[in-house]
Amino acid sequence: MEMTARNLHPNSKTENRNCGVVINRNGGDTTEITVPLSKQGKRIAPIEGDNLYRLRDRKFLLEDKKRLCAWALGTALLGILLMILHTELCPVVYPPGSVYAFIINCLISLSTGCLLVLIVAFHYKDIRLFTIDHNQVDWRIAMTSQRVLGISLELMVCAIHPITTYWGPEMGTPEPAIDGVREGQGGSEGNSSAPLCSSTKHRDALLDPELLLSCLMFLRLYLVHRAILLHSKVLLSASYRSIGSLNNINFTFRFVLKVLMNKYPGRTLLVFILFFWLSASWLLTLCERQIQVNTGHMGTALWLIAITFLTVGYGDVSPQTVCGKVVCLFTGVMGVACTAMLVAVMTKRLALNKGEKHVHYFMMDIQISKRIRHAAANVLRECWLLHRTNLGKRNFGEHRRHQRSLLEAIRIFRYLRLKQRKLRDYASEMVDLSKMQMIMCDLSANWNNSYRELEQRIVSMEQKLDELGRCLNHTSEMLAIAVHRYGADNR
Repeated sequence: MEMTARNLHPNSKTENRNCGVVINRNGGDTTEITVPLSKQGKRIAPIEGDNLYRLRDRKFLLEDKKRLCAWALGTALLGILLMILHTELCPVVYPPGSVYAFIINCLISLSTGCLLVLIVAFHYKDIRLFTIDHNQVDWRIAMTSQRVLGISLELMVCAIHPITTYWGPEMGTPEPAIDGVREGQGGSEGNSSAPLCSSTKHRDALLDPELLLSCLMFLRLYLVHRAILLHSKVLLSASYRSIGSLNNINFTFRFVLKVLMNKYPGRTLLVFILFFWLSASWLLTLCERQIQVNTGHMGTALWLIAITFLTVGYGDVSPQTVCGKVVCLFTGVMGVACTAMLVAVMTKRLALNKGEKHVHYFMMDIQISKRIRHAAANVLRECWLLHRTNLGKRNFGEHRRHQRSLLEAIRIFRYLRLKQRKLRDYASEMVDLSKMQMIMCDLSANWNNSYRELEQRIVSMEQKLDELGRCLNHTSEMLAIAVHRYGADNR
């Protein structure tokens, strides 16, 4: 892979070519030790210039990456849509070996080739961006084993598409009828054909290579997370990036997903659940359609995926193939995960905010205070009634009744006091502690200002006292002079 050279300033400094270290010795000498990052006279991708030009190149590369990622996602979706169209139309609309089937398969292969080219171009831009971020080092440094493995895996996933049609039956020769189609039985509601233009019929759907490759084409949807990351407002905002770099935050898809779940939780979950529901239902019909069962129809598949996603499982319908069982198992796992996220979102939505908590706890405290006053009054009343009973006639039944009432009133009073104490302890949360900390900071700032003002006033008073002392000294001197003159005149 060869990078393009761009010489913007011929007489620019050469500190980007070597890494220099200056060592100070005792004699005052300075020795510079240079460590070259690449071979002398042979430099790959020497995009030279100031940091301004590097930032400009980085901006252009980011724009190219966004554009290539969008085109790659669109090409991947186009290939999946062509595969779904071919699956639904063949052999209902056109026979398996017809020219239309061959054209659609050629279009799927063409979209796959374009997707591979776009993936390679995307990683080429990513490697160039790496060289700019790391001060124009050799591009081969960026080719780590992890990066090479990731690129190879992406190309392998994107290259998957149904290719068995090319060596299937001859074009124009209709495929031999399948048992259910030839005999006119085994299917219902007109769905008696094989799922794809396959020449054989297998009991296990995973043994059909064309069916397996068609299902694996949905792995291309991994490009969605990359497109969301590169087109998100979090990554495009300079403020987000600046504050994130100061706090050592990596802008990954997980961070962007957390931001989306915090800002638009309902919308994000709804889009994901609807897309997963439709995709899983279609995959289930694709797996189950070959053995002519009820789950091979879209309506039944939608119902089965829904009850499996919600972890209900009525048991009225069930998958019959291994492929269908795998789809239902994955649906159940995703249903549990989405249920957990939905519970977290609903808990956050139903929780009281800071102002609502203060209002609620304040009103509950007022109500409990009123009940405590009533309970204290009841205790005093029962004490008085018991005392009056002791002063009166010796009626032991009434005396025991008032004792029981007094003990009950004391129990209610203690219970309400304990409830009030628990409420006040629960109201002292971290939010209130942070508010108290802010109040204490404000008080400390006010005290510091008052202390400074007091110091200024003390300094001004000291200056005035010094001036007053000088005035008194001057007055005493003038009085002494006046007394001396007066004595001299009297003589």
